[in-house]
This record gives sequence, C-alpha cells and structure tokens, in this order.
Amino acid sequence: MLNYNRSRNQSRAGMDYLESRRKQHFLGKILMAAFLTAVCIFILKQSPRFSETSAFSQHELGVSHVLVTGGAGYIGSHASLRLLKDSYRVTIVDNLSRGNIGAVKVLQKLFPEPGRLQFIFADLGDTKAVDRIFSQNAFDAVMHFAAVAYVGESTLEPLRYYHNITANTLVILEAMDKHSVKTLIYSSTCATYGEPKKMPITEGTPQVPINPYGKAKKMAEDIILDFTKTTDMAVMILRYFNVIGSDPEGRLGEAPRPELREQGRISGACFDAARGIISGLKVRGTDYPTHDGTCIRDYIDVTDLVDAHVKALDKAQPKKVGIYNVGTGKGRSVKEFVEACKKATGIDIKVDYLERRPGDYAEVFSDPSKIHRELNWSAKHADLEESLKVAWRWQKLHRNGYGSS
Repeated sequence: MLNYNRSRNQSRAGMDYLESRRKQHFLGKILMAAFLTAVCIFILKQSPRFSETSAFSQHELGVSHVLVTGGAGYIGSHASLRLLKDSYRVTIVDNLSRGNIGAVKVLQKLFPEPGRLQFIFADLGDTKAVDRIFSQNAFDAVMHFAAVAYVGESTLEPLRYYHNITANTLVILEAMDKHSVKTLIYSSTCATYGEPKKMPITEGTPQVPINPYGKAKKMAEDIILDFTKTTDMAVMILRYFNVIGSDPEGRLGEAPRPELREQGRISGACFDAARGIISGLKVRGTDYPTHDGTCIRDYIDVTDLVDAHVKALDKAQPKKVGIYNVGTGKGRSVKEFVEACKKATGIDIKVDYLERRPGDYAEVFSDPSKIHRELNWSAKHADLEESLKVAWRWQKLHRNGYGSS
C-alpha cells in the first residue's frame, strides 16, 4: 500500500513537472512573438515611407485637393481626368452602384505618381464613413456629382432619389462645415426647371420640377443656398442639360449598367442598337407639341461640361454663389438625334416608337449667355454628329464597357 502511494505521488509530480514545462514553453512563444512584433514595428517606423504623412492628408502650397463624389461614373470620371491633367490632387469617392471601377483603373494608370489620385469605396449615405473621409483628408474643394440620375426611374423609385440626392447632399454639406472645406461645385440639372412655358431657359426661369429627379435636385439646391447664407463658402451650381460624347483621346467613355439600359441616356441606347446588343432603339413619345412630335433637348458634350466645372472651380469666390446653365443653346429633337447617330455609326438603326415615358417634358434647351459672360465658357463641341462619332469609337473598342466591376 505504501509503495502504491509513493508511485502515485511520483506520477503526479512528473505530470506537474511536464505541465510546468509546457506552460514555460508556451509563455516563451508568447514573449518571442511579442519581441518580434516590437522589432518589426521599430524597423517600420524607421522607414521613411512609414513616417511620411500622406500627401492627401495635408494641405500643400500650390496644390488644390479636390474631392470628386461619384468620380467612377460617366461624368465624374471625365471630370477627374480633366482635374488630374490640370495638376489637381484628386480623391474619388464612389460606392460603384452606378460608377465603374474600370474607369478608376484607367485614371490610376494614367496618373500613377504618389499624391495624385486616390480612390475610396464608400457610400455617401454612411455619415460616419463620410466624416472619417473628411477627417483623414485635407480637401480644398468638393465636386459633387454622385447621384442616381434617370427621370423614368425616379418616378418608379422616388424615395430612393430623395435619399440618394437630397439626403446625401446634406451629409456632404455637414462634413464640409465640420471640417472647414469652403468650396463646393454642385452638379445640378435642367430637370429642376420642369417644363417652362418659354424657351430658351435662363437661370431666372422658375424652377417647377415635374419628376422626383428634378425635385430632389432642387431640394438639394435649396439646402445649399440656405446654408450659404450663414457661411463664407464659395458655391457654384451648374444646371446642365443632356450629356453626350466621351474623352476625345479614347481613354474614357459611357458604360451604363446593363440592367439600366431601359432607363439610360438615348446615346447609350443608340450605340447598343448599333452594336446589336438590343434589337432596336425605343423612342418614347411621338405626340409632343414639337415640330416632329418627339422631345427636344439640348445635348452637351461631356468634354465641354467638365470644362465648365473646372472654370467654375477656378472662379469660385468666398461668400459668393454662382448659378449657371450649361448647354449649347440649341435644341435638337429625338428624331434628329437618331439620324445623327445613324450617320455617326454608319448603321441603319431600327427604331420602335412607343408611348411617352412618365415624367418627361416636351422641349428643353438653354440660354448659356450668363456662363459665357461670367466664366468665359461656351460649348466648343456643339456638332452633334461629331460628338457621337467620338463616343462611337470608344464604344466599338469597349463592347463590354470597362469589363466586370
């Protein structure tokens, strides 16, 4: 019995010893990992790249840092390209719901130098994310393009439009106010005018929008204008008309989501029909009170449009608000547009004429004399067929747009 107890005690002592050794070995591993981590951190901190402050997080004399919301979209990407060409520092913020990461990749390849361009994936409806973006970056100005922008879709999903356009603009303004960003170039629309009784449309034409898209944009404008009364912000509001065309050097183009083809711009639909992606072009409404029964619009080339934005940024002044129409001053009917598209593509596009689209208006074209007088801007690419030819070249080389997002 005594021998048995002695054996059991010896066994327990051996187990305790092994357990102690295991604990010491495990503790040693933890200490070694902590030591190696500390060494790595020390080495990294000695690296110049680690200790450098990001160029985007500090103001730099002679360099203007512009936040471009919706910069992965059709217009926003072209605006970003122009800003980068003009030596601005650019931060693109986009949630890619309508934009395309392919456009951002093109810009990154064109401007790979550190401190030129950064892309941030974020939703402007996320207040905390927007505040974090503003706190981590030293912006000098904001070009606010981000928005859902289809008239027909807005009549089907009005709440989405009020949230995406009006509420998100409020989030941007709050962040600008909190972080003392003093210049805003706001991308608005002629849809805020609705269907005026007199043509052409001037900046003094009453704003009576007739669809949720135009209403949401006007609400955002009203918020901006009310806010400027209590601040020293520099604000430019650009109400532009129907955008067409693409980068003349073929680097960027229009690549709408396939699921949005029914809602998209007529130019995209024309090209889709010319390439056989869709069976034909659907023209909605032939009984409008116009010379050929189809809607009349003012088609502005995207290159001219972004030129207007850059001129507005250059001329923006504290405590001043500029409101400008951006158009050619000439209206063209949908039938005329289709004929120009046929000539530009060299393809006899099949056309189906359907009933009117909800929320559309008969005739809209601009009087651009104010922006010419005050910003020395005028449309230089006003030849409709030529703008479509430029866009068609990009479309032929990018049948799938920028590829998968």
